[in-house]
Amino acid sequence: MRFMTSTGNNGPQDGSQSRSQAKASRREQMRQEMLRQQAAARRKAQLKTAGGVALVVVVIAAIIVAVVLNTRGNDTKAPSGPVASDVVAAVTGVPSSTIDAVGAGTSNNPPVAVKSPTPLTADGKPRVLYVGGEFCPYCAAERWSVVNALSRFGTFSNLGQTSSSSADVYPDTATLSFHGASYTSDYLSFTGAELTDRDHNPLDTLSAEDESTVGTLNPKGSIPFIVYGGKFTTSGAGYDPQVLQGKSHQQIADALKDPSSDITKAIVGQANQITAALCQLTDQKPADVCGAAGVKAAA
Repeated sequence: MRFMTSTGNNGPQDGSQSRSQAKASRREQMRQEMLRQQAAARRKAQLKTAGGVALVVVVIAAIIVAVVLNTRGNDTKAPSGPVASDVVAAVTGVPSSTIDAVGAGTSNNPPVAVKSPTPLTADGKPRVLYVGGEFCPYCAAERWSVVNALSRFGTFSNLGQTSSSSADVYPDTATLSFHGASYTSDYLSFTGAELTDRDHNPLDTLSAEDESTVGTLNPKGSIPFIVYGGKFTTSGAGYDPQVLQGKSHQQIADALKDPSSDITKAIVGQANQITAALCQLTDQKPADVCGAAGVKAAA
């Protein structure tokens, strides 16, 4: 009798299982390696993204800081209060050579004659009545010229400085203020009424008589509005306030030393036109002011 053994059949079966297990193990190793590589790739991408975000944040922060510092460095809005003496000296003491060189300059709004004049006087002298508001950028521009022109006939005391509203066109235009100021002259009288401050809070109040005069001559109520002795008026600014944008009080004052400056051509040009009208009220006195070539050219 022959005995059958299982050796011949079981040997090949065990070898096939071993090979299958080996293949499965290699596949698992490959899968695990792939997972490790994917995880590493994700970590790298995350680090790269985080680094990019951090860089963007740093760049944005740097831009914000630069803008803030630049804004602060070029801030032209000065607090309201007394005006610096050298600013006053510059705007009230423009040399005659500059006055003559500028003539009418770039001014485009000279005083116009009133159709039915009613004399406006005080202390036996022609009276100039200015009505404006500190918030108003057009008033801000016009005041520089008014101060320059009237200083040729007399002397201001206690002029203030302020800037126009930050929320209006031509924001924070540097200017002077007539609120609390006084004026003395042998030729003219002056009243400067600033109806509100730069934040629209009430300041000066017109007398009933002045309110009636302004209401008659300026029914639309526009500002700035100026009455010259009841014979001439101006409504609005004599030049574009844009010329003063970004300039401090001191920078505007310093520019008045240069007759070729756009600021000088605007401010002094309008002042020359105002002066020409005032000279008609004062019988061409004082002679050196009214006889100036620049004033005659602006008439």
